Amino acid sequence: MNPLHAPPVVETDVDLRPYNSFALPARARRLIRLRSEADLRWVINHPEWGPVPKFILGGGSNLVLTRDVQALVLKVEVLGRRLWDDGDSWVVEGGAGECWHDFVQWTLQQGAPGLENLSLIPGTVGAAPVQNIGAYGVEVQDRFESLDTVDLMTGRTVTLDRAGCRFGYRDSVFKQHLKDRSVILRVRFRLPKSWRPELGYLDLQRAAEQAGVAEPTAQQVADWVCAIRRAKLPDPAQIGNAGSFFKNPVVSEAVCREVIARDPHLVHYALPDGRYKLAAGWLIDACGWKGKSIGGAGVYEKQALVLVNRGDARGGEVLTLAQAIQASVLARFGVVLEAEPVVV
Repeated sequence: MNPLHAPPVVETDVDLRPYNSFALPARARRLIRLRSEADLRWVINHPEWGPVPKFILGGGSNLVLTRDVQALVLKVEVLGRRLWDDGDSWVVEGGAGECWHDFVQWTLQQGAPGLENLSLIPGTVGAAPVQNIGAYGVEVQDRFESLDTVDLMTGRTVTLDRAGCRFGYRDSVFKQHLKDRSVILRVRFRLPKSWRPELGYLDLQRAAEQAGVAEPTAQQVADWVCAIRRAKLPDPAQIGNAGSFFKNPVVSEAVCREVIARDPHLVHYALPDGRYKLAAGWLIDACGWKGKSIGGAGVYEKQALVLVNRGDARGGEVLTLAQAIQASVLARFGVVLEAEPVVV
């Protein structure tokens, strides 16, 4: 251990409501804030804290807490932003604890566009590749360069490229093989200088038409994305939620045709591989769930894909509501909805 490094404080019996965007009641038996790589190495090498089970917590925006957390909570708060010129691209780097939206806005201020379609997504930079966040035609994997992560078992720092992260639809190796085994410290994105706006989604096309702008700037696209998201999604600071609760199911052409036969108004999108992505929010709304509640957990009135905390919800109520919705969609359409948030 570095004798010059001041060790982090081990906090006890920590209220986790401020650290999950659903604002669900739960407590952490022990919590350590990681503000540097040295903090993490102190934990790994510590005779008491090194061997114990650990739970990695970022911004808590993709989390449903149904109970207190007995594992040692490692709250990642590593900051830092960098940008450098790499020929035909800009490379931007963010500490894992940086607020994602603030980081996106910073890249635009630096004249490095490319992440604007991902504006206003809650969470941290470190959580973005874990979830492979995406919106309005862009996913993290489309702009990803590499990240630095530390193995909690060996203490080794490893740099992973796109292939190493094994990105999938709202998925990565960090939700599978490396779950709670690896802590991300820094993430880098490659943003080509030959930038063109991504306006494939109808909402963005309408925004461009309404503004009378044929060739928008990246900041204009970011502003439109923010306005669209604010109109559809509740602010977690006002109403507890975890954003889109279910993944849009991806099905075969045959299954898509079966669902359309039941309801020709199905909202769906063709994918390059011949499969179809179905709009989960539409499926839920068609089953009559919009605005409904179970206990303190409810379905948001403006967007059926979002589950909310009405003010006093517990994690078990959110989970019960989600399971009831899944059962309804399966019974009516024969389609399985998969939840996005991690349930603890």
